[in-house]
Amino acid sequence: MPMKILSGLTFNDRHKKIFELVKGQKIRLTIAMLCMVLMAGTDLAQAWIVKPLFDEIFIKNDQEMLRLLPLLVVGIYFFRSFAYYGEQYFMEFVGQDIIRRLRNQLYFHLTDLPLSFFHKEKTGALLSRFSFDVNVVKSMVSSSVAALIRDSLRIIFLTGYIFYRDWKLATFIFIVLPIALVPLIRLGRRVRKASTGIQESMGDLSAFIHETFIGTKVVKAFTMEPHEKKRFQLKTKKVFAQELKAAIAKALSSPIMEFLGGIAVAVVVWYGGAQVLKGLSTPGTFFSFMAAVIEPYSGSTESHPCPRRSPAHCL
Repeated sequence: MPMKILSGLTFNDRHKKIFELVKGQKIRLTIAMLCMVLMAGTDLAQAWIVKPLFDEIFIKNDQEMLRLLPLLVVGIYFFRSFAYYGEQYFMEFVGQDIIRRLRNQLYFHLTDLPLSFFHKEKTGALLSRFSFDVNVVKSMVSSSVAALIRDSLRIIFLTGYIFYRDWKLATFIFIVLPIALVPLIRLGRRVRKASTGIQESMGDLSAFIHETFIGTKVVKAFTMEPHEKKRFQLKTKKVFAQELKAAIAKALSSPIMEFLGGIAVAVVVWYGGAQVLKGLSTPGTFFSFMAAVIEPYSGSTESHPCPRRSPAHCL
């Protein structure tokens, strides 16, 4: 069973199993990686373009830059949209191929098992392996890994940029960053633990439903309906509790990131604003640095290349 097999392996063996799943998809994964690099590059371009926008157009009244920048903005969002589509398509292709291959392997394996195995295992639990468990592995490879790579590239690009703009302020931000990671790591562990509990509870619930359908005649013959209803309520309550734990952990992660992002912005405004007032920096440099700091906190790119924001806000 996919999740049971993976959970029983060491860290290195687990990664070997995952790499085996994506074997044969190197070309598509490479294209997806290039799209992620392009996405990270457009993040950097968004931050960079803020400086000429303020310094050259709003302050120096440069008419030539006024004609050039709108074309650059269109180009940035064209390549960003193209890269987003490419990344989503190829990663989804790899993920769906993983599901297909896993289901084939599971079915081939199950058909070769002796009858004693099927007497011990619940049918509902086995069915859950084909639906819930397989999708968890697919999500781990095609969604979680993709998000990790994409966000890592964004952070690397933007980190280099903010150090280029103001290494002193960037150093201060990165001193505070490890403190911010502590609650996020703990929340991540809670989500993983809750997800495992959901998997087990759903398998148990599926098995119970299957047994109820199979044994309907026996239940009615002994008038066991009230007893079975109570048992079912207990099982759905257990699933509800596990789902709620996962929901709470996920719901907390976004506000924490928002709050930490607010602290980062406050520090940038205080220090950067002081530098501009002293004449040691320009408004364009200040807003360009702030755009690069805010970008990682602006939300995931899962739903849209520029989620919850207009193109103007992305800049």
